[in-house]
Amino acid sequence: MRAIAVPTPGDAHALRLVEVPEPVPTEREVLIRVKAAGLNGADLSQRRGFYAPPPGAAPWPGLEVSGEIVQVGASVSEWAIGDRVCALLPGGGYAEYATVDAGLVLPVPPGVDLIDAAGLPEVTATVWSNVFQLAQLQPGEVLLAHGGSSGIGSMAIQLGAAFGARVLATAGGPEKVAFCRGLGAEAAIDYRVDDFVAVVRDFTGGRGVDVVLDIVGGDYIARDLEALATGGRIMSIANRDSAPSTIDMGVLMRKRARIWGTTLRARPLDERVAIIAAVREHVWPLIEAGRLHPVIDSVFPLEDAAQAHLRMESSIHLGKILLQLH
Repeated sequence: MRAIAVPTPGDAHALRLVEVPEPVPTEREVLIRVKAAGLNGADLSQRRGFYAPPPGAAPWPGLEVSGEIVQVGASVSEWAIGDRVCALLPGGGYAEYATVDAGLVLPVPPGVDLIDAAGLPEVTATVWSNVFQLAQLQPGEVLLAHGGSSGIGSMAIQLGAAFGARVLATAGGPEKVAFCRGLGAEAAIDYRVDDFVAVVRDFTGGRGVDVVLDIVGGDYIARDLEALATGGRIMSIANRDSAPSTIDMGVLMRKRARIWGTTLRARPLDERVAIIAAVREHVWPLIEAGRLHPVIDSVFPLEDAAQAHLRMESSIHLGKILLQLH
C-alpha cells in the first residue's frame, strides 16, 4: 500500500510517498480503508525528528483518519465490515490502510462528509479531555483558547460555547479574528496588535479567565497565569518552539491556580479508549444535532503531503488540513 514516510527527519520535503506492507489487525483491532487523514502539530514534530511514535505504532505520521472498515479482529463485536468510521490513532494515518484498537473508533456522525470526519477525532478528544475532563470547565465560566483559528482552537470555541461557557480566543490577523467570532467566541484577540492579558482583564472586569487552553507554550504560560482568575486552570498541550517557560510561583500560589501539561498520543490505551467513549457520549450528539461541526481549511491528495505540511507551517489555515486517499 502507499504511505507517507519520513526516511530522514527534516523540512516538509523530507516526506516521501513509499510502498509499505498493508497492516494486519490484531484480535482487538479493525482495519480501515482510509478515505482521509487529518494533519496535526504532532505530525510536524515527528517529521522534524522531535516526536517519535510510541512503541508498536506504525512509523509513518497520522493521528486520525476516516474511512470504511474492511476487516475486524476476532474479538471485535461492536464494529462490522462496511461501517463508515473515523478513528484516533497512535500513528500510521498517512496511508491507504490503518489498523487501530476498536475502542478508538467512532461512527461518522449523520450529516458529516466522510472526508471531513477525518478532522474530528484528535480535536474532539484533545478538547474534551483537557477542557472538560481535567479542567472541568463549567457553564458560565470563561475559557481562553489560544490559536482559535486552528483545528483544536476552532473545536474549543464551539464546544465551550455549546456547554454554556463564555469563550475568548486569540488569533493572528483580522480574518482569523472574524473567523473565531463566527464560531462563537464572544471576544477574539489579535495577538499581533493587542495584549491578550489586558483584553482579558477588560472583558472580565479584572477577574480573569477560569480555563486557558494553551497550544503555544514558552513565554505564553507566564502571561496565561497573569490572565487567570483565582482558582483558574491552565492546560498546556503544546510547546511550539520548545522554549522554556518561567512563571512567578508567588502568583501561582496566590491565585490557587493549577497548570497541567498533557499529551494525548502517549497515554495508555485504556485512557485513550475512555476519552473516546466520553467524546461519543457527550460530543457526538452535538455534532449529530448540527450544533458543532468539523472546520476544514483544505484537502490535499496524499501525494501532496509536503504541500499540506507547508500550509500548516505557514499558519494561514483556518481549521483542519486533510489528506485525501482513494
